[in-house]
Amino acid sequence: MFGRDPWWLVVVKAVFCFAFVMLTVLFSIVWERKVVAWMQLRIGPNRHGPWGMLQSLADGIKLMLKEDVIVKRADKAVYLLAPVVAAVPAFMAIAVIPFGPAGNEISVFGHRTTMQLTDLPIGVLYILATASVGIYGIVLAGWSSGSTYPLLGGLRSCAQMISYEIAMGVSFAAVFLYSGSMSTSAIVEAQHDRWYVLLLPVSFLVYIVAMVGETNRAPFDLPESEGDLVGGFNTEYSSIKFAMFMLAEYVNMVTVSAVAVTLFLGGWRAPYPVSAFWEGANHGWWPLLWFVIKLQLLLFFFIWLRGTLPRLRYDQFMKLGWKVLIPVSMVWLMLVASVRALRNENYDFQQIVLYVGGAVVAVLLLSFVADIFRKGERGQGDGEAAPEREFDPTGGGFPVPPLPGQTLPPVPRRRPRRDGDLIVSGGPDTVRDGKEG
Repeated sequence: MFGRDPWWLVVVKAVFCFAFVMLTVLFSIVWERKVVAWMQLRIGPNRHGPWGMLQSLADGIKLMLKEDVIVKRADKAVYLLAPVVAAVPAFMAIAVIPFGPAGNEISVFGHRTTMQLTDLPIGVLYILATASVGIYGIVLAGWSSGSTYPLLGGLRSCAQMISYEIAMGVSFAAVFLYSGSMSTSAIVEAQHDRWYVLLLPVSFLVYIVAMVGETNRAPFDLPESEGDLVGGFNTEYSSIKFAMFMLAEYVNMVTVSAVAVTLFLGGWRAPYPVSAFWEGANHGWWPLLWFVIKLQLLLFFFIWLRGTLPRLRYDQFMKLGWKVLIPVSMVWLMLVASVRALRNENYDFQQIVLYVGGAVVAVLLLSFVADIFRKGERGQGDGEAAPEREFDPTGGGFPVPPLPGQTLPPVPRRRPRRDGDLIVSGGPDTVRDGKEG
């Protein structure tokens, strides 16, 4: 179905994919500001264009006209290349996303073609590869700026990608087991009777959390945390280079949402009530409409999270990725593989539930017994007083928190105020280091 289009038609389809992503990004920025303003009882953008719909375009023009500053200590070549490395791979993943069925060809300037730029036997692995390359732009931006806070933001983003890419890949593996293919168009075709969000709900939930972490969006926007990193990896950037980082973030939002629609929400297929009563719902240009509606719903989910949840601490964020998402996704993959293997051996449904359910109950019982013994050992250990280690609040020249077994030194406190007395800070009635001044 692919490789037969003339070169100019391939260019037209590539331009369409690029324009589709750009228009979706421009709309998403305005929509996000409008929705968050509505949640916070504000007006939101209402100056540029009808209902403020051209606000994101005006912001882009404003950023391009701002002063382009290059910091003195930056590695100039890498500093200029980093925004490009972050933005370009974000556009590449859309090439394998199907906007319509492979067998339904549409007419473009008299030529019949499919509603997909191209397809690969390993299309999902291609998406993972392009998403992984984009992180290099953020890491290089933090390193090349020659500043401390951007470097910390780049390292955070690298650790974030490693942590959540594993859970994302394992959630994809369950989809591969059910569809029998890594091709995006074949995965959508395999969902003709039931979407994978119903068959694989745990994989879908793991992917939803992982995709928010992958895109550095709230509540997982730790690489850009203005509370402790000022602005993160893009602190030293301005003008069009800063705009490219923001563009890469929103394009990644569109990409991961399109992947979620393709792998779990039926792709271009119409929802059940429409497809059941209308035979032409999945033909012609209509599949593009269903795809866009599902995509916008997931983008609204991103906006809803940003306007609702506070930012996590970094240790909580890493704990969620390594100690929750990865173990849950791996156990779920083992269960899915077991069910598929039993079905291939022609076991009936009751036997499958018995075998798989028995294994789950056995694992839970073993973990429960292990927790009981572990608590008993902790209770015996608590009876022995552990030696208290000396705490240096400025160890190595930097303020550090106390480690386990260490206690903070007593904080100087003021003497309680007596009725009729006026206590002046620094006066004779204050207490310093346990002595009266």
